[in-house]
Amino acid sequence: MIAGLKSTEAKQKLEQYGFNELPSSKSKNLLHIALEVIKEPMFLLLLSCGTLYILLGDHREGIILLSTILIIIGITFIQYRKTERALEALKKLSSPRVLVKRDGTEMRIPGREVVPGDVIIVNEGDRIPADANIIESVNLSVDESLITGESLPVDKTPGAEHSILYSGTLVVRGKALAIVSTTGINAQLGKIASSLKEVEDEPTRLQKEMKILIRRLALIGVFLSVSVVVLFYATRGDFIRSLLNGLSASMAILPEEFPVVLTVFLALGAWRLSKKNVLTRNPSAIESLGSATVLCSDKTGTITQNKMEVISVYDGNSVVDKIDYENKKNIISELITVAKQATADNSADPMEKAIHQLHANLLPSPKIDQTLLKEYPLSKELLSMTRVLQNPADDTISVSAKGAPEAIFGLCKMSEQEKDRHVKVLNLMAEKGYRVLGVASSPSGKDLPTHQSDFLFKFKGLIALEDPIRPEVPQAINECYRAGVKVVIITGDFPATAKTIGQQAGLDVTRVISGDELKNLTDEELKSEVWGANIFARVAPEQKLRIVKALKSNGEIVAMTGDGVNDAPALKAANIGIAMGNKGTDVAREASSLVLLDDNFASIVAAIKLGRRIFDNLQKAMSYIIAIHLPIIGLTLIPSFVSSIPLFLLPLHIVFMELIIDPVCSIAFESEQEEKDIMARPPRDPQKKFFGFRQMAFSLFQGTLLLVMVLIVHFLSNKEGHSEGETRAIAFSTLIIGNIFLILTNLSKTRNFLSVIGEGNKAALLILTGAMILLFAVISIPSLQEIFKFEFPGYSHFFPAFVGAGLMLMVFELIKLIQKLRAAHI
Repeated sequence: MIAGLKSTEAKQKLEQYGFNELPSSKSKNLLHIALEVIKEPMFLLLLSCGTLYILLGDHREGIILLSTILIIIGITFIQYRKTERALEALKKLSSPRVLVKRDGTEMRIPGREVVPGDVIIVNEGDRIPADANIIESVNLSVDESLITGESLPVDKTPGAEHSILYSGTLVVRGKALAIVSTTGINAQLGKIASSLKEVEDEPTRLQKEMKILIRRLALIGVFLSVSVVVLFYATRGDFIRSLLNGLSASMAILPEEFPVVLTVFLALGAWRLSKKNVLTRNPSAIESLGSATVLCSDKTGTITQNKMEVISVYDGNSVVDKIDYENKKNIISELITVAKQATADNSADPMEKAIHQLHANLLPSPKIDQTLLKEYPLSKELLSMTRVLQNPADDTISVSAKGAPEAIFGLCKMSEQEKDRHVKVLNLMAEKGYRVLGVASSPSGKDLPTHQSDFLFKFKGLIALEDPIRPEVPQAINECYRAGVKVVIITGDFPATAKTIGQQAGLDVTRVISGDELKNLTDEELKSEVWGANIFARVAPEQKLRIVKALKSNGEIVAMTGDGVNDAPALKAANIGIAMGNKGTDVAREASSLVLLDDNFASIVAAIKLGRRIFDNLQKAMSYIIAIHLPIIGLTLIPSFVSSIPLFLLPLHIVFMELIIDPVCSIAFESEQEEKDIMARPPRDPQKKFFGFRQMAFSLFQGTLLLVMVLIVHFLSNKEGHSEGETRAIAFSTLIIGNIFLILTNLSKTRNFLSVIGEGNKAALLILTGAMILLFAVISIPSLQEIFKFEFPGYSHFFPAFVGAGLMLMVFELIKLIQKLRAAHI
């Protein structure tokens, strides 16, 4: 009698070895996030400006500026915690409970509390909680596909070659008593997870470009800001005001919106992806998703459903395909009945579940609880199992066997001629990638033999099973081809099986490379070979990693899907790792950038489409930010160089523009629908810069035109004899209205602004309406006028602002129309 550990021993070992789980990144607290936020240049500038205002005695404006820091910290923290809670909930869902023996009694404990030395009891359907050595077993078979990639279960017996149970694998048949050897990071699953540490995260191309651009603009900004302080002090003599104006210039010049808008934009993209059952672990991967040129997919559980289906049967004379089951039911009913009787009830084995399902669908009948007299289990010596059942209604005894066809042929003691006839059918089935079982039955009395080979078996036929593809996969692969995305299957299964599945899924199979071939290829040779192959079969986990690296070295943007532990290193190395949420392991999820919560392959295509839309709209938003920055910079710098011109923009005006209008406008861009035929164009060239010369030049042109328009309106207002406060109000209104029109024209590259409005971008309409309401408030309400240093000139004097902004809009729309016409003729 095995008593297991004592509770006190288990407690000591838990302290010694730690919890049975893989280490993950620690959550950031509010203080940590606040420190990260405050380190940003924009927030340091806000802090400096707010402090200076308080020193000057303008406490109200200083407090308003300082309060914006708390708002940003709060938004950042809420978004971070939302993502962390979603991941934690997903992780808890995958954590099993375990039946163990402690203090001589059986009890269930959380899987994370299992320790080395624990005696565990596993049954059909149980997930193995840790690596363990089998003590006793009965007809035990384990699905190790999460470790090895093999979809077929492995038989386990104590003291044999396959006597170790691996953490994360699934018991599909039988039961066992085992003693835990290693837990957590020391288990086989943990060792594979530790290989992830050798794969370093790479910043995306956009992040690299943005870092360079921000650095350059920051250097220019520092130089100009210092110049502003010196010139302002030299012409006006007030050092504190000079310093404040210099800080205003810094706020206008430094591209602080880029990281803010990028973060907000990707966070909203992550939320939008979650609505399509795609959880975003790394928001920056969204930027790469739309640029993916290669999609590497595991076969088992990703392309296929990871469950067996009886695809055809052979009754010894003819093959009957699935489509003809109902019409030829009388021919195959005996074969199906015998196969069902040879199968254990409530089995977790995918093949046995498929046999039960076929019998239930084809031959529905009242359930009769037959008595199991004896079961002859599968063994290495004889790859077949036999079940002897007794019908309680009439005491008749049935003997049914199923197993490897060769084993069944031997049990039936066939002649070579008869065997050859059946083997031809078997080979045809195997060439199609099917898993084939032989079926036989025998008469029997109550005296049962010691060995199943002593029965007088008669051959009943063959059953061909396949792991069916997901029904949505062919359309999804076709979408990938239309979008210029190459689909590659990487699997541990046999080449014939992988090729057949690939063809059924709609894959244009060009070449199949096996793991043995990969072993003989150098990294340089593999780099050349991956161009022509789209199926890699019988590959080991480290080979999956080599394939992904070879594709990346060819300049491809690689998306890798998978659910098993063996996929994790490749998931980590890929530009976009996509793990399965339902059947995937913690290791795969931790290694991935995205998690498919519904394990739906079609969700990947939807994510690619959404990724392209997000990238397009992000590019529009960033171009807009560059354009709107130029008039802000100009209106801040001009008064410093020309002493006769009063200050156009004060720090609070810039905060109003940048912390309200710009980030909120990013919501409008993010909400904009995709351009037409977005999935009919090739992926974006990975070598093409996000901020190309033409794009940057056009943004600068837009910003310059808006600046000139504001200066013209300001000049006309001065000519009319308005006061400084009135002129500032009119010029600021012109800037805001121009900003709104700039948003409308930039929301789409192909559609005019009237179409954009008519298509009902609710976010854009709400934002633009809100901006007009806020503008009306700050120029009309006395208390806000005082804060913003405005005076009300009368509504009629704002007419030039609308005319100037309207003319600017017409120029941009005309350019868009010309570009559209040129593209149509190419």
